[in-house]
Amino acid sequence: MKSKHIPKRYVIVFLTFICTYVCYIERVGFSVAYTAAADAAGVDQSSKGMILSTFYYGYACSQVPGGWVAQKFGGRRVLLFSFALWSLTCAFVPLDPNRIVILVIARLLVGVAQGFIFPSIHTVLAQWVPPHERSRSVSLTTSGMYFGAAAGMLFLPSIVKLRGPQSVFLVEAALGVIWSLLWLKYATDPPRSDHPKATAAGFGETLLPIKSNQKAKVENGVHSIRTPKIPWKRIILSLPIWAIVVNNFTFHYALYVLMNWLPTYFELGLNRSLEEMGSSKMLPYLNMFLFSNIGGLIADHLITRKFLSVTKTRKLLNTLGFMVASFALMAIPLFRTPNGVIFCSSVALGFLAFGRAGFAVNHMDIAPRYAGIVMGVSNTAGTLAGIVGVDLTGRLLESSKAAHLDLTSPDSWRVIFLIPGLLCIFSSLVFLVLSTGERIFD
Repeated sequence: MKSKHIPKRYVIVFLTFICTYVCYIERVGFSVAYTAAADAAGVDQSSKGMILSTFYYGYACSQVPGGWVAQKFGGRRVLLFSFALWSLTCAFVPLDPNRIVILVIARLLVGVAQGFIFPSIHTVLAQWVPPHERSRSVSLTTSGMYFGAAAGMLFLPSIVKLRGPQSVFLVEAALGVIWSLLWLKYATDPPRSDHPKATAAGFGETLLPIKSNQKAKVENGVHSIRTPKIPWKRIILSLPIWAIVVNNFTFHYALYVLMNWLPTYFELGLNRSLEEMGSSKMLPYLNMFLFSNIGGLIADHLITRKFLSVTKTRKLLNTLGFMVASFALMAIPLFRTPNGVIFCSSVALGFLAFGRAGFAVNHMDIAPRYAGIVMGVSNTAGTLAGIVGVDLTGRLLESSKAAHLDLTSPDSWRVIFLIPGLLCIFSSLVFLVLSTGERIFD
């Protein structure tokens, strides 16, 4: 009997899941640690919004370059470099709200480093994962974000209370180094022998970067390997790609506003500290983890069993997820208890994650060779949503205070959650009209 072994692509997918898990522990960790340090130092809400949004400026700048670099040099190598860079930054930067310049530079650097990560991940997944496994593989990978956010919300406030805000940075750096060592040991590029139909299916070794000694290879007088030119104009003008971009913007606007401002909403809007809420504060992100994987499994089931086409499957799950999330978001300020807010935010974030089985996998349907680049373009929009949403929320709250509105009043928060709710409705309609599940880029 042949000994059983775990297929290598499963190892790769699991490691990318751990990658996104650690990345989002870092993002939630900074929000929790900086909020505690800033509140102790008397920093106003507008200044907090500026520092919290600085990460996204660096993140936005590196998305498209990250896709290009991953396409050229290989997602596996770029992913390792990016992880090592942000981990070392966390290890050596002091968390002092009064040293604004150092904090801004550090958050920009971490943003730039993490901006390379998701385009690199999608380049790696496009190489390793066959089409009939893409929905659940991408859903599992991205669900690491939500599991990491849940773990961060559960454990990090206690670490801040016991060891101080700076200790969070050291925990994040240690996790980053551990993952880097695992990736260095276990990650490889896919061999052609594992995927004999890779070219037709749109994955495998055929999507690896072309090495310099391969460019001149000639068989029977014909160049057998050519360096593909990236069709930038077609990518920018493609309506299906714009459908992905719009939905990525909306998804991240809602996610980043809740991730960065829910701690403030609980503490100022409901007068409840995170430490008092126990494990309930992690439920919205745990719900995202569950619903993301459920959405991926349903999508692959519908496609594999041929119940629906790829196009109809993507549109169905995206619409269902975003429409339910829109109403849950707008209902948040109607509830004046922590349990009510936890319920609404759990429904909103859970169904947003469910909808990722629509738009977030779609770039691998329409452009598997350029998955990292399309992901970079799409994620740039998502990052701009973080810049706009996080900073705008701080300004809106300061405006409420200037208008002599109490931040414990639901009126101060209604517009905060109305904006992402309306964006969800708009984005779902755009995806219904413009998206496709067919491969449109060779």
